[in-house]
Amino acid sequence: MDVAASSSQADGGDYLIYPSRSQDKKKNPLDADTKISYMRQMFPAHSERIVNDAANKTIFDVLKKAHNDGYTNVRIVGGSDRVKEFEKLSNNYNGQLYAFDTIEVVSAGERDPDAKGVEGMSASRMRLAAAEGDFRKFREGLPPEMKRKSAQELFDSVRASMSISENWNLWEIAPKFDYQTLRENYVSEKIFQIGKLVENLNTGLVGRIIRRGTNYLICVTESNMMFKSWIKDVMETKKYTEVKMDRKMREPGKPNTLVGTSGFYKYVADMTPEAPETNLQYGAKPYRGYKVSNIREFINKYRK
Repeated sequence: MDVAASSSQADGGDYLIYPSRSQDKKKNPLDADTKISYMRQMFPAHSERIVNDAANKTIFDVLKKAHNDGYTNVRIVGGSDRVKEFEKLSNNYNGQLYAFDTIEVVSAGERDPDAKGVEGMSASRMRLAAAEGDFRKFREGLPPEMKRKSAQELFDSVRASMSISENWNLWEIAPKFDYQTLRENYVSEKIFQIGKLVENLNTGLVGRIIRRGTNYLICVTESNMMFKSWIKDVMETKKYTEVKMDRKMREPGKPNTLVGTSGFYKYVADMTPEAPETNLQYGAKPYRGYKVSNIREFINKYRK
């Protein structure tokens, strides 16, 4: 955050902080609202710059918003291990999804894993400390100004969200500390099979796996955008991302909940007594026998 702030101030620009909105029990245990609430407590100097907007889920969402807001040049600040990934993705779609004169990607700095305190801490180490119930180690990764009570609440929230049990696997919650087991599961195709839906934890992009490399995946989003991810940087997801679906159930036991689709209307109509069994959109196909014209006449009859 300090790097982003000082970088923007040097150029007379603005800076905004977009936390990841990914969530799962193993690698991203906290929901976005909780995560951002704690971030604002930990970094009060940057509090107003931390954006909590559900519409900005991916790197492309953020860049499109910046373009629409009138910015002509952007500088992306991220972890040193993410610079190449951000650089390739953001520049590949410049001129298609957004249009900037320049897109620069810079590192927030190298992390020293042997350093003590925050400088040597990582998200993987924090999750590992939470899984092991080591509050002292966990607190080392937090700003020293954070009160013990708040640190304890965060520690408890992370553990609760991770649903810690005796049978947790290190390679699932902190793959960098057990990469060998992660890769063994990958090579034996127990995880990340072709056709599975995965989410990149760095960019927020969700796509289906179309190719498996030695230690990486090639995926395609629903908008036919291709991206590459290292196996340590993705999680399998059942996140529903389709924009069109006529089926009431997207898969067995899982209803279609995408607002605006005919499948969602069918799902809601079946739960509503005496609901008109039709799609309310003009010219849309009727659902189980009702004509769209009938429902239009009904609505028009009572219009003021």
